[in-house]
Amino acid sequence: MKLVITPRSPKSRKFPITLDLAGSPADVRVEDVQTAIAAKFPHLYSDRQRLTVEKTALETGKTLSDYGLKDGDSVTFKDLGPQISWRTVFLIEYGGPLLIHPLVYYLPKLFYGESFEHSWMQTVTYWMVMLHFLKREYETVFVHRFSHGTMPFRNVFKNSAHYHLLSGLNLAYWVYGPWNAEGAKLAERSDALVYGCIALYIFAELSNYNTHVTLRNLRPPGTKIRKIPRGYGFQWVSCPNYFFETLSWLAVSVLTMSWSAHLFFAVAVGQMYIWAVKKHKGYRKEFSDYPRGRKAMFPLIA
Repeated sequence: MKLVITPRSPKSRKFPITLDLAGSPADVRVEDVQTAIAAKFPHLYSDRQRLTVEKTALETGKTLSDYGLKDGDSVTFKDLGPQISWRTVFLIEYGGPLLIHPLVYYLPKLFYGESFEHSWMQTVTYWMVMLHFLKREYETVFVHRFSHGTMPFRNVFKNSAHYHLLSGLNLAYWVYGPWNAEGAKLAERSDALVYGCIALYIFAELSNYNTHVTLRNLRPPGTKIRKIPRGYGFQWVSCPNYFFETLSWLAVSVLTMSWSAHLFFAVAVGQMYIWAVKKHKGYRKEFSDYPRGRKAMFPLIA
């Protein structure tokens, strides 16, 4: 069959082109079309392509007949630009705080112009942050299975700013400063508060990891299968991983009593709630038997 590929941008010099594909529309898959385009233009690999029919995106695994396409019909092409894998994106994002926090913590003279002994609060906060992001790096490599393989490379800088600036430089600089050092009044914390925050943090981090493992086990390797998540945390909300991460950063925020930690907490929780609502609506739309009592992110609330 013949398929016309038209450009979304009228300024394109490469398109339109006509592809001669083997088989009928019921035989030709979307990935066959992507492969044929990449064969003509090697830099336009499959992850860089977006194909649509009347604003409906064509999904891999489906055939052209699934979209009502016939011999001689046309499909609109958009170049998404150079891509980077989501796994690499996450490694870059979480790597920022893992580099910034040790630099600020262990080199106070470089950042504050003086040396001093860190307070217990500062030390506990440091290890909370480091262990959190080390866990995230571990999950990125060994736990997560990504439904979307890549994202535009240009978005890496925007995505990383949240972690490198807010949870990295912002949090490290204002928490590890001499005003919170050993002997400073601002650093005074009761044992009950410190150990309470540590307990909440450990509970939240282990719970968060448990929900990530649950999500991993829903999707067999190499597939994009979607199922209703069930089990610990999911009986209350659609995104317990976000809820438990909220508790982790709440522990950090309460322990430090720093405006920088409060700022990161507010921004992070707000962003996670936006993601949770989107995923919650997606679940309810996709699964007719989705549990009606579940909230998006906060049990019994929202």
